[in-house]
Amino acid sequence: MDDFKLKNGSGRLCCGGCGRQNNKLNTYDWLAEIPGNAEEQDMVEVQFKNTRKGYYKNSNGLHLEKGDIVAVEASPGHDIGTVTLTGRLVPLQMRKANLKPDAEIRRIYRKVKPVDMEKYEEAKSREHDTMIRSRKIAESLGLQMKIGDVEYQGDGNKAIFYYIADERVDFRQLIKVLAETFRVRIEMKQIGARQEAGRIGGIGPCGRELCCATWMTNFVSVSTSAARFQDISLNPQKLAGQCAKLKCCLNYEVDCYVEAQKRLPSKEIELETKDGTFYFFKADILSNQISYSTDKNFPANLVTISGKRAFEVISMNRKGMKPDSLFEEERKPELKKPIDLLEQESVTRFDRNRNKEGGNNANRNNKKKKKGANNDNRPQSAENANRGERENRPRNNNNRNRGQNQGRNNENKRPERGMNQERPQAQERPEKPERPVKEPNKEKPKPQTNNEKPVQE
Repeated sequence: MDDFKLKNGSGRLCCGGCGRQNNKLNTYDWLAEIPGNAEEQDMVEVQFKNTRKGYYKNSNGLHLEKGDIVAVEASPGHDIGTVTLTGRLVPLQMRKANLKPDAEIRRIYRKVKPVDMEKYEEAKSREHDTMIRSRKIAESLGLQMKIGDVEYQGDGNKAIFYYIADERVDFRQLIKVLAETFRVRIEMKQIGARQEAGRIGGIGPCGRELCCATWMTNFVSVSTSAARFQDISLNPQKLAGQCAKLKCCLNYEVDCYVEAQKRLPSKEIELETKDGTFYFFKADILSNQISYSTDKNFPANLVTISGKRAFEVISMNRKGMKPDSLFEEERKPELKKPIDLLEQESVTRFDRNRNKEGGNNANRNNKKKKKGANNDNRPQSAENANRGERENRPRNNNNRNRGQNQGRNNENKRPERGMNQERPQAQERPEKPERPVKEPNKEKPKPQTNNEKPVQE
């Protein structure tokens, strides 16, 4: 066994495993590049024209890969087909196709030769003319049928006629006429409208290639109940596909809708409130939302609530209680005060905090002032003198002039006084008024030193 090597980053899965490769109903082989996958099973899936497939045994031990053209056993003669699947997935596909284990399995002869391809191309070139002539013959015999396609066997000894018919057709006379006309063995095969659409192919209303032409292998009957479960309007033009039958995609999501329908109350239940009686109007099944109306026949005062709320109102009605309204009582969350970033630049931000804290900060400030007075008496005494002068000014104009003269005399005497010399007794200081709140733009007075003179106003 050769060592397994990745030929690119993806392991060639996009080449050997997936893709239609111009074949309908192709199977994604997710085990294509696994080492020893093809050698474990000798069964091979071979596809012919349209959607016809067969399973054959690789009795000769040929090295076959997906996409190889092989000559297989047929009755009579041989047929030419394309290998579409090898390895471990072939038995799973045989089980899916309901192929019995004891069924006769034909074998693969060889890979095609140039002689086989020449006969194959010659037979395929006669298919279109044979289909046109066979339609005219069936019309002349008065048969209610439509021949959709003709497929010749690889060696040209047999022809398969695919036809569509609504009723049972007796085509025994037709087979005799066709055999005499085309000199081949005739096989009639009836197909449905869905198979015919898959054979022709096309683009669906969803914008993708038809499901019947790509991946669908079996067709399940579709009923209008699938549209009712999904609340789809029963419009034949919208529900029908290109085959004039109900769309196959109606069955894709019906199970999900049926499960979601169980989470909604019945349409016949009426909701009683203090405002009145509400009747079912419409429902959004997947979003679990129901709309109720105050009138049965037309939408009036529509109220949309959730399925959970509808069950709550139904349980309250069964207990003899009626809510004020169908809407749930909403609790408004507490709004958080937004943070103003510009407030951080405000010059009054510290004053606001000081006013909120109250007396604690005031006591702290008083203690700090007393401590500062003990540390430096002279600057503090000068500051107190000036403060006394400012407080006495608004009360009496005479005191203002007197304070100015005293300040000048003290200025002249200040250099003669020693450090430990007591200050002369002055007039009794008036009671200190309440301290006004400081404005942010005013600067605090600086303590005066011995050499500085008081500022005269």
